[in-house]
Amino acid sequence: MPGGCSIRALWILNNFDAVVFSRRFPVVERRWREACKTENESCIEDPIKYNVLPLVPTDSELASAFAERKRREGSVRGFGVRVSQSTEGSDSWVDDPITRHVIGLYIDTEEGGENHLLWPLILHVKGPYCILVLPQVEPRHLKAYARLCKKSDCGNAVGVDDSLSSLLLDLPSITGAFMVAHAIGDIITGDVVEPEVVVSASPSVGGLLDSLTGSIGISGISSRAKPVAAPVASTAPSGAAAVGTVASDAPKLGSRPLEKDALRSFISSAMPFGTPVDLSYSNIFAIKVNGFPSSELPPQDLKQPAWKPYLYKGKQRLLFTIHETVHAAMYDRDEIPDSLSVSGQINCRAELEGMPDVSFPLTGLNSAHVEVLSFHPSAQVPEQGVDKQAVMFSPPLGNFVLMRYQAICGLGPPVKGFYQLSMVSEDEGAFLFKLCLMESYKAPLTMEFCNVTMLFPRRRVVSFDGLPSIGTVSNNEHSVEWKIMTSGRALTGRSLEATFPGTVKFAPWQTQRSSSGGTVDEDSDIETDNTNNVVNIEEFLMEKMNMDLPPVDLEEPFCWQAYNYAKVSFKIIGASISGMSIDPKSVSIYPAVKAPVEFSAQVTSGDYILWNTLGKCPSVATAKT
Repeated sequence: MPGGCSIRALWILNNFDAVVFSRRFPVVERRWREACKTENESCIEDPIKYNVLPLVPTDSELASAFAERKRREGSVRGFGVRVSQSTEGSDSWVDDPITRHVIGLYIDTEEGGENHLLWPLILHVKGPYCILVLPQVEPRHLKAYARLCKKSDCGNAVGVDDSLSSLLLDLPSITGAFMVAHAIGDIITGDVVEPEVVVSASPSVGGLLDSLTGSIGISGISSRAKPVAAPVASTAPSGAAAVGTVASDAPKLGSRPLEKDALRSFISSAMPFGTPVDLSYSNIFAIKVNGFPSSELPPQDLKQPAWKPYLYKGKQRLLFTIHETVHAAMYDRDEIPDSLSVSGQINCRAELEGMPDVSFPLTGLNSAHVEVLSFHPSAQVPEQGVDKQAVMFSPPLGNFVLMRYQAICGLGPPVKGFYQLSMVSEDEGAFLFKLCLMESYKAPLTMEFCNVTMLFPRRRVVSFDGLPSIGTVSNNEHSVEWKIMTSGRALTGRSLEATFPGTVKFAPWQTQRSSSGGTVDEDSDIETDNTNNVVNIEEFLMEKMNMDLPPVDLEEPFCWQAYNYAKVSFKIIGASISGMSIDPKSVSIYPAVKAPVEFSAQVTSGDYILWNTLGKCPSVATAKT
């Protein structure tokens, strides 16, 4: 947990902007009041001091301020940049996209008088809930943000310290508050998921917890109990033969939100007196159910870390999985370069007795062109070499993320080609896909499946016609899905070319009006004019598509009415595509034990977009030199 993080209060609001849960921490709030008193006494002539709210607002005051901000900013998160609707003093006036996640509220106290600025509030949206976490900062930081909200110029000038980014870099509590918000969001929506660790399927593998029965299975940790079976869940798509299993310790919460008593119990254990200590729900749940057995006390000369409340007993092994996600924007245009990036993480599961240290050299840093690198708190990382990085860590219980990184895909895009869609009439479009899969990819890289989906969020698909060169096609109301490779037909050591020409027909988009004058056709977003006199229908359609249309939803950046795209989804196993790798033979464990080391890698698609070559598309403007 980042040092110096203390939480003053937190709130959970539903989609009606009503507070359904709140928690305040008086110890932290007492420190805040003392800091405000000291700041106000030292800056008597500073007018900004009157914007400092010495007390945490009530639930009704906060809910009212949150609803007012949503109305003022246009959505829950807000504009993020200064627009014509922005008002001085608002978050969007700061002109920084991070104000969609770190927000401020103007609290109108019940006693009346001027509004007080409450900042920084970490906003995390999870399901139907909005989680607001208020970390403790110094009053001078609040004043600095208040000045940013009133500056006349917009944007952040290069080399200027007086900016929101430079202000947040001085606040490690912001990072801790984000971690708290995400942990609570996962709990209240029942979405507590541990990092995925893929292992070879084998009988009688020693494990940590018994999830086959849906319980936490702490008895498997006891030094007097036998090892329990490792938790197993298939990772293959439906109908596929599983090539491995997934080990996991997370208690099965289901999709039903937790009760308030359970949430209070987690907060009291995870962040006593407002200071986050351990946000792992699995650890907190295990401690609550089983306590600390005296038989599992570590040797007196060893200090047991907070992330390992129990000692493992059973068959020993060490598991590593590299999981990479590929994000791409493919344009197939000379004037717009394609965009391709890889975000990855190394997941680990150490079923080792006692409290050993694990070390290994991480290879592939040079070939992967790693841009961002971060490690688990248990890891110690000495000086980095040219292409190797030595990593030593004391592993916690269960699955955990040892390292996160962002890199460049040196092998090129796993799926490349183009997608074209041309409207031949108002309600019919002709499309063409020409794709190449796994070009320049060699064994052991294996593509398990690949699907391409044409999305039409504002048109209702009536039918489609076309025959792909490979795979099957299906459709629903707002999409057409092309399954190029299904489970059981893996692609290894060779490339594959696939084409799909066809047509798609939509429901009429003319706005129908009822006798009362209301609009009844939900498929239409524009009331079309009479087109009987239009000679060139293609020009008419292009003019209509090129209009400056409003977004369907500000929270869905790929759902603009004038844009059209196809989304690719796939899974590749066998190795990473960035070049990042771990050699199981180079892994060392101290004190030395006989424990097999297993390594696996998988690559999945993130936002992998094929933009319509014949239509409009958003792209990042490049600087001209």
